[in-house]
Amino acid sequence: MARLNVNPTRMELKRLKARLNTAVRGHKLLKDKSDEMVRRFTVIIRENKRLREEVEEELAACLRRFSTARALIPLYRAEAAFSMPAAAVEAECASQSIMGVPVPKVSLREKGEGGLPYALPEITSEADDAVAHASALLPKMVRLAEVEKSVRLLAAEIERNKRRVNALEYVMIPQLEETIKYIKAKLDENERAAVVRLMKVKNKQ
Repeated sequence: MARLNVNPTRMELKRLKARLNTAVRGHKLLKDKSDEMVRRFTVIIRENKRLREEVEEELAACLRRFSTARALIPLYRAEAAFSMPAAAVEAECASQSIMGVPVPKVSLREKGEGGLPYALPEITSEADDAVAHASALLPKMVRLAEVEKSVRLLAAEIERNKRRVNALEYVMIPQLEETIKYIKAKLDENERAAVVRLMKVKNKQ
């Protein structure tokens, strides 16, 4: 490992020892943070997998219900019924922190009176069931999007943190240790040389 290009003085030795202590403490803190982030990431990944499986299963069931409803009524009536929503939904976006990483927090708010977007005598009960199922599925789909975005943000932060830990562990700390070792050797050598000079002066006297 290449050492730093510094003057081998006691002041420099003291400064480098302080830097080494700071680097060691920083490495430990970053390593602990990385371990905790990986643990939280694992929990969120499991939730993401569960949500995705639920949403895909329920979405397939919802599409089957719409297909059944469509088969029982004329096309023009189905298009008219399903193209006029009775309520609107607003998404309020905020953020929350997971181990210092800002991740999205989305909440839904329904505007309007709700209910079904068509007159009941015009449409079959299968259509009622399909619309109700789709309405109930929307919050879960938004939650899935929120969790998947959190997973991507956490994965990126874990990768950045890992690079910092590796830079400290394999570059900075070894460089500082090698430089401190070099300065100590130089100071010891200078001290021995000074002792030898003093002994020679004393012998001449």
